[in-house]
Amino acid sequence: MRGLTCFVAAAKYQSFTRAADQLDLSQGAVSRHIRELEGHLGIHLFERIKQRVVLTQAGREYLSHVQQPLDDLAAAARKVAAFSDGTMLHVAAVPSFAARWLLPRLPRFQKANPKISVHVTMRQRPVDFVKETFDAAVCYDPPAWPGTKAHHLIDVAMVPACSPALNAKAAIKTAADILKFPLLHKMSRPLRWAEWMVAAGVALDGPLRGQAYQHLSALADAAIEGFGIALLPHDLFVQEFADDKLEIVLDRADTTRLSYHLVVPESTPEGSSVDTFALWLRAEAQAQQPKSFRQVAMEQFAANK
Repeated sequence: MRGLTCFVAAAKYQSFTRAADQLDLSQGAVSRHIRELEGHLGIHLFERIKQRVVLTQAGREYLSHVQQPLDDLAAAARKVAAFSDGTMLHVAAVPSFAARWLLPRLPRFQKANPKISVHVTMRQRPVDFVKETFDAAVCYDPPAWPGTKAHHLIDVAMVPACSPALNAKAAIKTAADILKFPLLHKMSRPLRWAEWMVAAGVALDGPLRGQAYQHLSALADAAIEGFGIALLPHDLFVQEFADDKLEIVLDRADTTRLSYHLVVPESTPEGSSVDTFALWLRAEAQAQQPKSFRQVAMEQFAANK
């Protein structure tokens, strides 16, 4: 089944990378599952052409026979769920927020609402509540999705950070000094460093180059390994800062902030399971937002006096 799912997704996007994003797998895992499926069938389903994969004639024929049965299985699962005593909520969330903020808190929701099960799918793309089966989504920056309403959750400070081993902190006195070091970027936000520099009053004479990573966790890992300086949402990597795996290289009062929002369809009725989850999540965000890096720094300073 996993091989079939990978095959259909790769055929849809003509890309193993995009299929991996859709299925929340690594590109290598998608490629491996498809190779195993091809080995089982004894045929090649794709031709690899540079950065694209194109269905072979056999692949097109196979897709025409497996697509509908997979859709039917998904529909059957949704119908059977209606006979359950509980309710299943499908929530999409950007990966780093899901892994580092939402999932650690989710057991509290499940304990308080034992008949509501929450299935979290990590994804970056906007959600179409009409065509997809999601009940809610968490994204960053104020979304402008038609037919939805957004609830603000938390703001987190974006801070320039790197491994202490890079010895960057001692050499950086102003924002412009950061340009002396390699910069690490997030693929979906290639201009974030440039926007941060402009906000800091740094004049740029060209694009800011450097390695780029798809997910924030990979970006943070690269910074921890000493590959360069990354702009990271501090409150999602509190433990890495506390463990001295990462350090802030420049403390700026006007640092960029990232806003996370919960998005639900406008038609969500009061008192529904989705509304219950939304109210709980907003309460968690209000009551348990992690300490800002400035609060942590002040507490550490006071402790060391």
